Amino acid sequence: MCGIGGVMNRDPSRPVDPNVLVAMAAIQSHRGPDGCGWKVVDDSRSETLCERGVGFAHARLAIIDLNPERGRQPFVSADGQHTIVHNGEFYDYKRLRSDLTSRGYRFATKSDTELTLHLADRYGLEGALPHLRGEFAFAFYEKAADRLTLVRDRFGVKPLYWAQTPESFVFGSEIKVVFAHPDVQRQISSQGLYHQLMQLMVPGTSAFEGVRAVQPGQMVIVERQNGQLRVQTKTYWDLNFPLLSDRHSSQPDEFYIEELRRYFIEAIQLKLEADVPVACYLSGGIDSCTILGVAAACQQSPVKAFTVGFDDRDYDETAISQEMAQAVGADQDIVTVQGGQLYEHFARAIWHTERSIYNTFTIAKMLLSEHVHNAGYRVVLTGEGSDELFAGYPQLRLDMILHGMQDASPAERADLEDWLQASNRIFKGNLLAEKPLDDPALTDAIGFTPSCLQSWLTAAHSVPALMHSDRRAATRDYSPGEAIASVLDRSQIQGRHPLDKVQYIWIKTQFESQVLGWAGDRVDMANSMEARPPFLDHHFVEFAVTLPPLMRFRGRKDKFVLREAMRGLLPKALYERQKFAFMAPPAHTDLAKQKAMRSLADDFLSKQAIEAAGLLDNAAVQQVLQQHGDSNTSDSERTKLDAIINHMLSVQMLHQHFVATDVPKQARDRARELGWQVQQPTLANA
Repeated sequence: MCGIGGVMNRDPSRPVDPNVLVAMAAIQSHRGPDGCGWKVVDDSRSETLCERGVGFAHARLAIIDLNPERGRQPFVSADGQHTIVHNGEFYDYKRLRSDLTSRGYRFATKSDTELTLHLADRYGLEGALPHLRGEFAFAFYEKAADRLTLVRDRFGVKPLYWAQTPESFVFGSEIKVVFAHPDVQRQISSQGLYHQLMQLMVPGTSAFEGVRAVQPGQMVIVERQNGQLRVQTKTYWDLNFPLLSDRHSSQPDEFYIEELRRYFIEAIQLKLEADVPVACYLSGGIDSCTILGVAAACQQSPVKAFTVGFDDRDYDETAISQEMAQAVGADQDIVTVQGGQLYEHFARAIWHTERSIYNTFTIAKMLLSEHVHNAGYRVVLTGEGSDELFAGYPQLRLDMILHGMQDASPAERADLEDWLQASNRIFKGNLLAEKPLDDPALTDAIGFTPSCLQSWLTAAHSVPALMHSDRRAATRDYSPGEAIASVLDRSQIQGRHPLDKVQYIWIKTQFESQVLGWAGDRVDMANSMEARPPFLDHHFVEFAVTLPPLMRFRGRKDKFVLREAMRGLLPKALYERQKFAFMAPPAHTDLAKQKAMRSLADDFLSKQAIEAAGLLDNAAVQQVLQQHGDSNTSDSERTKLDAIINHMLSVQMLHQHFVATDVPKQARDRARELGWQVQQPTLANA
């Protein structure tokens, strides 16, 4: 929906510069091109005296309440005590607004954001959170308590970052927003570099020194005490898979199928609510197909469906998506991406993702969202979350086979494992590790090392050799598995079924930072496109975690319960089709892509560029490039090298975009280009 940013100074008498706030909004104008709002909090309603050292910035994408003045944020409560800036959507807001109105609350706007001010007045901020249904990230200031709270949605669909300087706490929807503040240092950390080169990140971290992410389902609370800023974190929601001891009773299959259908339809109905047209992303998977089928039934006119295709038959899903679109009468628009295009837009994608990518499908997704935006849409429904909840990924199913099927014989397990490996051979060495790996710290925390992390942890073994000698020395005793294990909530892991454990681990690691991050919000909002995932409606999820493991993966069917619940609307070929991961063809499979990748390498991986950044070892980089180009290198090895090269290009681009570039000046220049200036805005006082 939008982009937010702001500052809380250690010294309340130290003023917040409105020019900085406007620049923080401007540098994320792709998130909110429809207007800029800002506010410096003070102790008077005249907004001229006694500043509090707190300021907010907002770049608006109009989805609900399109009135440009009435919907302008920040919002301030009628008594002046509470201020909020909000990114995202709250669903079911009409019912909540009606309930609050019946209790005497008066609304100045039709915006869903205003709900939070009244809910906080009624229940307190923490008490209001269970009532908020959707994907969101917001900052809330309570004047009486002199307290700033950052809140991120339950899965982390919407991003939110923060950093501290000696004088201030700075936050924003994207890292570049934090960097737009001139006091925030911009440097890639050695541990951050390590994780960028292996893809797998530690929850709550970023590539940059001192820049942290608010974790999903978390509040970051900032208070001034004794002349200092005190920062603490608190979890307000988690998945809470049932304990094994509570899974002793099970309902008939039909109970789970009917309940899933009920929750799913409700989630889609809510996410179709907007004051602008809503479209659907459509791939060849059952996730987007089931969403399209239900959405088509909910609307009177044909649903607009957008599909991305590739010029490589092994990775292209347009044929099966066309079958689904025809079955429900959707108006389908297919965007075919050619191999060379992906690397042409690589640098632009990294500016938006703010982290490394291993496969160029994120660029394909960015090009798709650009096409959808140009077609006149701002909102799309998307299928993220289904694989996480119903064991759609082969890594999750592998752990179910290895650790979660106590009643299966060794022969039955071996047969299933052989089938899984054969049916996912295209992802060998990528999603599925070539060889089993045991990480002692993760095994200690979980009971085994999840397969969903093994391929990335295997890649970590090659990382030190790629790093500049100074960076290598700084991470000599570093263990990425131990770092990840140290931040996991063991109370959410212990005593659970093995399938529940690995779903939880994936959701807390790769799902948040990769699937929802650089393959989700960041490339959708790069084109001012709001993506809404019905599978992540938390009412739906709180039911889904109660499903017995065999309702998720049974026989050779992944997402068993979803397939059965939606069987009536799925074409037979799609109902019977196994999960196929959405990925772009690796560079080595296409001569045009190889040429485009090499062109980027000439610029970003040259000896001069590597020495200037001080991140990588030039000899190691050249060895990887040579091996990738060697015709004797096997396809499976080249697939891994493709990912390594993508990572190396990514970190060099991160340095160029955010360290070598003067980001505060870039933000100020962008504000001038947009005509966003420091003039007293008309603020919505709720």
